[in-house]
Amino acid sequence: MSHPYLEEAVAAEGTASPSAPHGFKISHKVLDWITGDRMQLLNITDRINEVVRRSGIRDGIVHLQSLHTTTGVFLSEWQDALIEDVKKFLDDLILREAYYRHNDPDHSDCERRNADSHLRGMLMGQTLSLQVRNAKVLLGTWQSIILAEFDGPRSRSVAGQVSGI
Repeated sequence: MSHPYLEEAVAAEGTASPSAPHGFKISHKVLDWITGDRMQLLNITDRINEVVRRSGIRDGIVHLQSLHTTTGVFLSEWQDALIEDVKKFLDDLILREAYYRHNDPDHSDCERRNADSHLRGMLMGQTLSLQVRNAKVLLGTWQSIILAEFDGPRSRSVAGQVSGI
């Protein structure tokens, strides 16, 4: 089912549609990073909060979507020892050197040999939807938004959509 006021709001990035009820707005932004390591975790909380702040939306939802199958977006505590534990856990759980059909030229045309990166991305997930309250992402005391690179170094993008009033 189509909603004309939503289509108008989407067409006019970051602005409210004149017919949107009660000041409902949708704002879009694609954020880019360049990673430096094959597996790297980045705290993107501040940049996401800046996108929310600039949207002008005080209360609503922010939806984040990685635009890559070999990355992940998730919530965790941002603490050095825990970040290293997460990376070790993923290395131990999904071995890079294991046999994967995706890496086998007899079964796949992928030259990157990155099946482990795809599996890590699937495990961690590539989307998050979070509440926006008072023009900020609602997070628990120790929660941070983390972008996980599993096939770097590369250029990476996360699409953000903020909707609400």
